[in-house]
Amino acid sequence: MAYIPYVPFEEAEGLLAELYDRYGAPEVDHIIRVHSLNPRSMRDHVELYVHLMRGPGPLTRAQREMIAVAVSSANHCFY
Repeated sequence: MAYIPYVPFEEAEGLLAELYDRYGAPEVDHIIRVHSLNPRSMRDHVELYVHLMRGPGPLTRAQREMIAVAVSSANHCFY
């Protein structure tokens, strides 16, 4: 398992603190929290995710979620 350091919620300042609050701290998913050393990449990651999963397209949200689950399973992701 990879280890990526992150800034704890209680130590966040500025943009990172705002993003943690926006994304539901202290329950921010690990896949988002790993961007804490670069808050702009955190914001951009979430915006891309939201666009891909909820934006316009030929697939329903349920179909997109099913694809995400299948890919995560194939990649042996535990989240």
